[in-house]
Amino acid sequence: MAPRKRPETQKTPEVVVRPKSRRSRSPRELEPEAKKLCVKGPGSSRRFDSGCLWAGLASLQVPPSYTSIVRALHHHKLGKAAWPSLQQGLQQSFVHSLASYRIFQKAAPFDRRATSLAWHPTHPSTLAVGSKGGDIMLWNFGIKDKPTFIKGIGAGGSVTGLKFNPLDTNQFFTSSMEGTTRLQDFKGNTLRVFTSSDTCNIWFCSLDVSARSRMVVTGDNVGHVILLNMDGRELWNLRMHKKKVTHVALNPCCDWLLATASVDQTVKLWDLRQVKGKSSCLHSLLHSHPVNAACFSPDGAQLLTTDQKSELRVYSASQWDCPPSLIPHPHRHFQHLTPIKATWHPRYNLIVVGRYPDPNFKSCTPHELRTIDVFDGSSGKMMYQLYDPESSGIISLNEFNPMGDTLASLMGE
Repeated sequence: MAPRKRPETQKTPEVVVRPKSRRSRSPRELEPEAKKLCVKGPGSSRRFDSGCLWAGLASLQVPPSYTSIVRALHHHKLGKAAWPSLQQGLQQSFVHSLASYRIFQKAAPFDRRATSLAWHPTHPSTLAVGSKGGDIMLWNFGIKDKPTFIKGIGAGGSVTGLKFNPLDTNQFFTSSMEGTTRLQDFKGNTLRVFTSSDTCNIWFCSLDVSARSRMVVTGDNVGHVILLNMDGRELWNLRMHKKKVTHVALNPCCDWLLATASVDQTVKLWDLRQVKGKSSCLHSLLHSHPVNAACFSPDGAQLLTTDQKSELRVYSASQWDCPPSLIPHPHRHFQHLTPIKATWHPRYNLIVVGRYPDPNFKSCTPHELRTIDVFDGSSGKMMYQLYDPESSGIISLNEFNPMGDTLASLMGE
């Protein structure tokens, strides 16, 4: 089902999903609403209620029965259950809990589509969201105070990357189409400019930060990757890809290992201690389509990639160049959509990603919904789907908070 085109000035909500106790509706109950969504005429419009409590988030799949956590912990203590089986039991319990997830709050603060999302590393109810116009909102949905809002420059100011400063969480890093990578505070002050292109033809598309190595890495739209220290000193600036660098990620457990993704249809792995040019990569992982993202798992042992068509891949740290686990999934890209990117759950081997139904996708069904899909990172099996008929747009970005109990979702239309 192709998306309806909307004016760029229409507000787009960022959705926060968290567990509540009301009953989930069954797929049979949702079916009439799904059909209604598919037959809406051009004059219809979605209802965007800002800052309200939502209920009615439903699962499209009934979770399997699960083992008692208390029993699993008891068996592990007695030596009757190995740690992996205990982890699997905890994960299965979490998947079961998704049936109680409801949209808790939503906000529509921007006059252009939202483009980036980051959770505060130590405050589990606080997140930052960036927009195509360069606006940034700091939102603590646990209190009733008005969110902090930093006004951007408008056209040409799109926030492409957003990370809290791990050394001072009252500050944050951004990369943008304005042509800079900078450190800011939530009063709107620029504390340091790390990179500046000084031309409208080059801008920065991706960003990551490491607290352990005190490094900042950013990629631009012509294939360059720049590594700097936290003081802003440039360590190197090299062209590592033929085209735009859509994503950069530092391994959370091995901070010299860098992954870069590009629209040149490759994901490359680098040893930061030995980088000399684009030929010095450890591995070049060829894809069939341009790549939106390459994310390391929280334990650093797996790499999850999202292309711009219909494939998720999971690579293993034991042998990066071996054939990956492939997960077919519709999430095609178009120009006026924030790129869809799959992410990891912070505590379990689960993958979360927004679905953009494609009639050409082999398993597409009539009236298929724009769900949030949860996959097992080991088997690639679909574990759960989240959906709310009041929020039926394309969900481009999904990210759990560091505790793993609250999901922020962003509509990128």
